[in-house]
Amino acid sequence: MSKEHILVVDDDPQITSFLKRYLEKQSCDVSCAADAVSMEAILAVKSVDLIVLDIGLPGRSGLDITRDLRANSNIPIIVLSGRDDAFDRVVGLEFGADDYVTKPFEARELLARIRTVLRRCRAEGLAARNNGDDVPLIRFGQWVVNFNERTLKSDAEGVSTPLTTTEFDILQAFLKNPHVVFSRNQLLDTARGNDTFVGDRTVDVHIMRLRKKIEPDPSNPSYIKTVHGIGYCFAANVTKVGDHK
Repeated sequence: MSKEHILVVDDDPQITSFLKRYLEKQSCDVSCAADAVSMEAILAVKSVDLIVLDIGLPGRSGLDITRDLRANSNIPIIVLSGRDDAFDRVVGLEFGADDYVTKPFEARELLARIRTVLRRCRAEGLAARNNGDDVPLIRFGQWVVNFNERTLKSDAEGVSTPLTTTEFDILQAFLKNPHVVFSRNQLLDTARGNDTFVGDRTVDVHIMRLRKKIEPDPSNPSYIKTVHGIGYCFAANVTKVGDHK
């Protein structure tokens, strides 16, 4: 089995050197970049399974890079920050990060978070291959979702809207269980499993981002409804379009 390729983007050579040695000992392939330019050069020629991205980069910040990457790619992103600040954490998630780790960090914790994301991606890929054409396209409102390809497209224009891994997992849980009320903990278990600790605010951020992408009016959502004191419910009807050929 091929090794997972991790791209570490940080302008501190001590961090990139340490993570390269540590992750390679854990059977990963590792590339390192110090800024956005060198990161893009690597992405242009290599396939990357996950990016560990520092927020405080010279030139373009890690948050800007995360936002730009998420507009065109679903590569999982774990952001690193020297500030243990709730605002930074929320902003990082809003910009499209899949996880957030504060410096200084335990290498074992970062490895656990990396493995959690990669394990989930492998499971999703295996499920898609096993299900084959048995998984239909799902339509709600103007949107069509393909569970195999993990895509969200406009029914009218056919344009794909990028979603993070966590956003898609939450949306998939809703579409498989429309009109069912989920607690925040249930959504976390569905989307991320029990391997990482995140709070209620994290779920709210992912829901807010999903609403911005799928709702006609995010300030007055018609699809993802808040059930006060409990969690969220997908209020729209969903239909099966048919098998994807």
